[in-house]
Amino acid sequence: MSARDEILARVRSATSDVTTPARLIAPRRGEDGSDGGQIASRWGNQSRAVGESIDLFAENVADYRAEVLRVPAEEVAATVAQTLRRRGLGSVVVPTGLDAGWRAALADVATVVAEGEAGSAAELDRVEAVVTASAVGIATTGTIVLDHGPDQGRRELTLVPDTHVCVIRADQVVHDVPEAVTRLGGEAHRGRPLTWVSGPSATSDIELQRVEGVHGPRTLVVVIAGG
Repeated sequence: MSARDEILARVRSATSDVTTPARLIAPRRGEDGSDGGQIASRWGNQSRAVGESIDLFAENVADYRAEVLRVPAEEVAATVAQTLRRRGLGSVVVPTGLDAGWRAALADVATVVAEGEAGSAAELDRVEAVVTASAVGIATTGTIVLDHGPDQGRRELTLVPDTHVCVIRADQVVHDVPEAVTRLGGEAHRGRPLTWVSGPSATSDIELQRVEGVHGPRTLVVVIAGG
């Protein structure tokens, strides 16, 4: 018997007396009897409202001590610019493929450094913030996944500056990790890196004293567009 067969046999043995059926979650209906914009999950017969997943995502991101801003899509450019101005951030690095409208708005409030102009960690360390888009948001964990496409830039771009302003569209938010992996497809298998961000960088010492900004940005601002 192979190791795989042995493990599966043990799982079957351990669950052989389990008779409780899988729990089904009924769709939540709106006051008008509509399904409230339900989307079907491929896992079982569960259905969840899109709005509920976005609400849960925003709540869990905020639990990580990140700032969450929910704005209409047409207000993203103004929001990211106002965020930098409000926080007194005078320089920002941007990925090559960042939305041109966002770049223009940022140029009005800070010195914009193109990705190609910040080729080293030392150069990035002199920049106060980074603004990126994202690939997927996971509601149940409050996690943002970057696949480092053109609008997100290379990995170090989001690890060195002290503040990361990350924009995620409402339609990029999924409910759980399996859905996120499905959405991401085979990027990781094609050698493309993935960065999973759950709040600002934080760690703690032996006395459980929380220290932020050790392995990445000290401050995370998440802008949910259209949510």
